[in-house]
Amino acid sequence: MIDVEPEPPAAAAVFGDRIEVARAFTDALARHGEERGLIGPLEPARIWSRHVLNSAIIAPLFSGRVGDVGSGAGLPGLVLAIARPDVSWVLIEPMERRTAWLTEQVAELGLANVEVVRSRGEEWAGAGTLDAVTARAVSALRTLIPFTAPLVRDGGELILLKGANAQKEIEAAAKQIRAHRLTDVRVETIGADVLEEPTRVVRARVRA
Repeated sequence: MIDVEPEPPAAAAVFGDRIEVARAFTDALARHGEERGLIGPLEPARIWSRHVLNSAIIAPLFSGRVGDVGSGAGLPGLVLAIARPDVSWVLIEPMERRTAWLTEQVAELGLANVEVVRSRGEEWAGAGTLDAVTARAVSALRTLIPFTAPLVRDGGELILLKGANAQKEIEAAAKQIRAHRLTDVRVETIGADVLEEPTRVVRARVRA
């Protein structure tokens, strides 16, 4: 028996009329994620609070065409695509078993606004075309910047989910920030009035 976290009250407020789609995805990930190597055995018990809502709360930050690099189980890309059907999402993931999962979920959830691409971020053919790029739990900022910033158009944005050490990661990535001409680099805390544990993002403007 899998111990799945009950849906928190905040979920309906965050997803609005998309809540049923969010429930379907969350249930599928909680029940099949471990066996398919997408999440660890402890994650179903905190699937909403630690993963789904942590990702969904940043949905208002996006517009246009957005890439999620290292999309994995669909966190944050699939969750954001559910919350924002008006935005086009490109889920970039190199591992076949993960792209298979993403493709299945896109079909089962009826997400017409999602493209799944099997590729490493630095090898994707669409460099310089995206309005924004996001990533979650992929790598340290100094490693992440070199293969996310080149995907964004001039004037576009990086919106990267990070933990409590986000400011320290910015300081450690000073060389990469200069090399990739990032401006207005900052940490923002999102959802403090809605979630028990708010989400931190590093935001930066990309200049060609």
